[in-house]
Amino acid sequence: MTETSFDLREKGMVVGLPEGEKYFNYYWLRDACLSCIDPQTRERIFDASELQSPPRATSAVIEEDTVVIGWADEAQASRVPLSLLREVFATGRRADPADLPRRLWYKDHTPDITRIDQDAVVGTEEGRACLTRALIEDGIAIVTNMEKSEGSLPRLVNAVGPVTPSAEGLFFNVRVEIAPTNLAFTAGPLEMHTDLPGEETAPGVQFLHCLENTVEGGNSLFLDGAAVAEALRKEDPEAFALLAGHDIPFFYRHDNWDYRSHQRVIETDVDGRVTGVTISQHLQDYMDLPQDLLDDYYPAFIKFIRMMQEDRFLLRFRSEAGNCVVFDNHRIVHGREGYVADSGKRHLRGCYTDRGALRSTYRVLAMKGHDGSVEQPAQQARG
Repeated sequence: MTETSFDLREKGMVVGLPEGEKYFNYYWLRDACLSCIDPQTRERIFDASELQSPPRATSAVIEEDTVVIGWADEAQASRVPLSLLREVFATGRRADPADLPRRLWYKDHTPDITRIDQDAVVGTEEGRACLTRALIEDGIAIVTNMEKSEGSLPRLVNAVGPVTPSAEGLFFNVRVEIAPTNLAFTAGPLEMHTDLPGEETAPGVQFLHCLENTVEGGNSLFLDGAAVAEALRKEDPEAFALLAGHDIPFFYRHDNWDYRSHQRVIETDVDGRVTGVTISQHLQDYMDLPQDLLDDYYPAFIKFIRMMQEDRFLLRFRSEAGNCVVFDNHRIVHGREGYVADSGKRHLRGCYTDRGALRSTYRVLAMKGHDGSVEQPAQQARG
């Protein structure tokens, strides 16, 4: 292994690692000292703004697996894990166990949807890791053998994260209602959409527990919005850039609420990777982009919607009593075929949790050694 070297400069140092050289800013290195984090609360207790002058290193040496840095105006040296520097060299940031590559999928994905028993999720860390990993990688999973009770769904959700409210409250029922506040509460078909984009922070992860389903029709429809977005990027880069570069308005209003927000149809992260989509024609407000921009935006928008209707992306299956479909509401676009209301009963109970809570749960489990990989027993039901 190549010996680590240091080239001290005015505002930072170049660290020679086995992988190559990397420049690190002195403020960043000072912030990265292990003593800057309280061991009990795990919060930062160092404030760089309190330094009387910008930090400047006078020495840097390796002690075991730690870089020890002496500073010009401080008596105490900083200790920075060498592993952290190597992580930043590799990716530009601290390693994140939940930063798993998304597996894009298409219409033939049904046999490969992760299926896991509710007891495994609620009762074992391996089961929770399996579910949360599947939701990060695939955006969708099915929890089986759910009890037919009101308490069954909250027990499942709380194993992933706290229930987050929407305009409908903490929980909602998808069934035919006499005076529906949502098209989902009718027997008609539902176009492909993501839920509640009119809320400033649209719901993150959706749970749909099927309590009963004996009607004619009503197949559930799903597609991977990230897969469609990546196909658009490949086929029409200019259309992709328009949908990923501008926010458009959405709403959700009824007698007792009037939500309005702006969302980006294609979501990307800091590295330009597609993280999800936001689409809902029945909750789309009047476009308020400049009218001349709409000359190009609307054709791109319509092209994207039409792509979501293509058979290559669309997955169909019938919701079964005792199953709960769990999916990333910012990535998985869903809908429903119409059904004959008086042919039987169809009742799904739903709620949401936050995507941040999902990733938090996975990180904690991964640090304990449960990565949710296919080798673990909970994954044997896959396919």
